[in-house]
Amino acid sequence: MVSFAFRATAAALITGVLLLAPASTVPQARPVTLDDVTILHVLDRTGFGARAEDVARVRELGLDSYLDEQLHPDRLSDAEVRARLAGFQTLALDSSTIAARYYAPLLRERRANRMDGTGKPPDASDARAEMDPAERARRRELRESVRVPMDELGEQKILRAVYSPRQLEEVLVDFWFNHFNVFAGKGPVRGYLTEYERDAIRPHVLGRFRDLLGAVAKSPAMLFYLDNWQSVDPQAAEDMTRRLDRIGDGGSVRGRIGRRRLEQRTGAKTTPEAIAQVKQRMPRGLNENYARELMELHTLGVAGGYTQADVVEVARAFTGWTIRGPRQGGGYAFDARRHAKGPKTVLGTTIDAGGEGDGQAVLDVLAAHPSTATFIATKLARRFVADEPPPALVKRAAATFTSSRGDLRAVVRTILTSPEFLGAEARRAKVKTPFDFTVSALRVTRAEVADASAVVQQVRALGMPLYFAQPPTGYADTADAWVNTGALVGRMNFAVDLAANRVSGARVDLAALTGTTDVERARTWLTAHALRGQASDATSATLARGTDLPSIAALALGSPEFQRR
Repeated sequence: MVSFAFRATAAALITGVLLLAPASTVPQARPVTLDDVTILHVLDRTGFGARAEDVARVRELGLDSYLDEQLHPDRLSDAEVRARLAGFQTLALDSSTIAARYYAPLLRERRANRMDGTGKPPDASDARAEMDPAERARRRELRESVRVPMDELGEQKILRAVYSPRQLEEVLVDFWFNHFNVFAGKGPVRGYLTEYERDAIRPHVLGRFRDLLGAVAKSPAMLFYLDNWQSVDPQAAEDMTRRLDRIGDGGSVRGRIGRRRLEQRTGAKTTPEAIAQVKQRMPRGLNENYARELMELHTLGVAGGYTQADVVEVARAFTGWTIRGPRQGGGYAFDARRHAKGPKTVLGTTIDAGGEGDGQAVLDVLAAHPSTATFIATKLARRFVADEPPPALVKRAAATFTSSRGDLRAVVRTILTSPEFLGAEARRAKVKTPFDFTVSALRVTRAEVADASAVVQQVRALGMPLYFAQPPTGYADTADAWVNTGALVGRMNFAVDLAANRVSGARVDLAALTGTTDVERARTWLTAHALRGQASDATSATLARGTDLPSIAALALGSPEFQRR
């Protein structure tokens, strides 16, 4: 058994080792030898950790054919993953169905029972004490049903990463979701996330960047998260206010017609109080949030050459890009009444397509900009090669982006076949995120995950709640965000629990995995497979302190070598 004190001491040592390790170097071009070390490096970077059969497959196919296969995931059967996801209720639903089935019933009940006769909330303790057991059970089921879409979304992410043969696709879905991050904790965004990842992100990760950018721009998840759904031309906002004032007055013919239309849309009488509430919720004018992040985080980068004037003009171009019924899971809609008419000038280019076309033209300009090529190439090289990506590689990847007109498959291929990626200096140059670490531990131990909910909670406990990164930058992909003693104690705790079969819903068979019950042989197997045969003297000494299979496995998974990929 690994004591808590030993875990804390080990984690402190691991922190020191990780922080002292060089962040990156620039490898020189050299011939690539397809040895096991190279194969394991490729598998660790293009997926979430190698298993024995993966190594055998790369040897059989050769590196080029294996990468080509991963770059065309449709050629790989995902039948096992589909079978594991078959019992999930929400993954194939659209956002409006998710809202109606899982969120709307509880919202309706809360509105109807906001206060009881005494002025207390309806679920106050005295009310619960008097509640009929059947009613109490019904309300509990209602509250629990709200969690189903997010629970299933997190679990499917774990299961895909652990079991899918399309490992590169899963890595890229994770990468691009962070690049175009939205926060599940903001309003109705969580109801849109299933559709967002499934339809806006996943189909485009190896397609053209412009298509991915356009799908994200129209996604209600992004429109709500960065507030563009409320962005209107200031003059249009004034006009809407005047129309409401006429409706409130009700004396004119136009006012009476407007009142009838408003009542038909809302299903409620247009009392002065109701009109005041509508006014309160009305958009006030331009909202620059999406315009700014579109350029700073999605395309050009912070040093991409845009100005505040460009931000304003882009915001004007996207006025009218909104959501039809956001709280009901409604889809994208363009409202011409909200759109700022007239030409816009963005990065020196005059845009005057009119209506929705203004926003589309902005996306065309940004997707084709040289700064976007460099920014996207830098981020992809950072994910696959090093925290400080080699400038020469970034330059070549950016050139591929430009010459291929944003073909992401071509850009990724340029990176994955580069001497910088395949060079010895790139190996173990990246620290795993909590998600990477957890999934790689499940893969290397060949864990059978019958229920991924506890694993989702484990990733949350390690500081990376899935889909809950608040800033638009998403979760960081660099060592400085994840290397600290407290976080590594948590990793060690998970390693101990996994090896001892104390992670609910996941089971490992270490004797079957290592092919032995002998402690020394198991230690040798874990060093060769979990640590890629690269255990330092300090790690070897630590592993020698293990007295049984679970303790040796836990120490291997908690070692500095296993924290890197």
